[in-house]
Amino acid sequence: MNSKRMNTDKRDALKRLALWGAATSSLATMLAACSPSAPSSPQFQGVDVTGAEYAKDFPLLDQNGKQRSIKDFAGKVVVVFFGYTQCPDVCPTTMSELAEVKRSLGADGDKLQGVFITVDPERDTPEVLKAYMANFDPTFVGLVPSLEQLPALAKEFKIYYKKVDGKTATSYTMDHSAGSYIYDTKGNLRVYSRYGSGGAALLSDVKALLAG
Repeated sequence: MNSKRMNTDKRDALKRLALWGAATSSLATMLAACSPSAPSSPQFQGVDVTGAEYAKDFPLLDQNGKQRSIKDFAGKVVVVFFGYTQCPDVCPTTMSELAEVKRSLGADGDKLQGVFITVDPERDTPEVLKAYMANFDPTFVGLVPSLEQLPALAKEFKIYYKKVDGKTATSYTMDHSAGSYIYDTKGNLRVYSRYGSGGAALLSDVKALLAG
């Protein structure tokens, strides 16, 4: 009698254990289905800065006197570069590469927005910037911070700039950071592209962001 009862109790315990295991497995499956999966991050050629807490926006006037911000370019990949129009090499090289990347995108070229922010607002008037942008792509936007806005903007974007005196008061040059900031189609900073990386690397990163 005791033996039969022990066997019955053992079978009941095994059944309860099996039912508990099935319930636990089912619950785990349900939780996994409800939990958001982490988005897969593209393999960028530039420095992946996804989630950065800086360089979030650039509320400035453009070459046409219109107030601009990152929100104006929703749906586009935005490439932001700091420079000045009298720069002899770094700036025209970067802007030329950006224009070539846009052409290489073909029909998707309209989904790329170039933004040039001057670190020389004393000489880079809206008229000067408008002509400068036209040399590369007329759809590129040139932004003009005031002398008062520039220090805070430089701090927000972690860039360096310094005026270097020339032989005359107007022949000075500007030392400045030479990288580009790349934003995805939702206006989030994703990539920092170092100067000298080349147009192919930039094109690869832009395509990755356009692909979502």
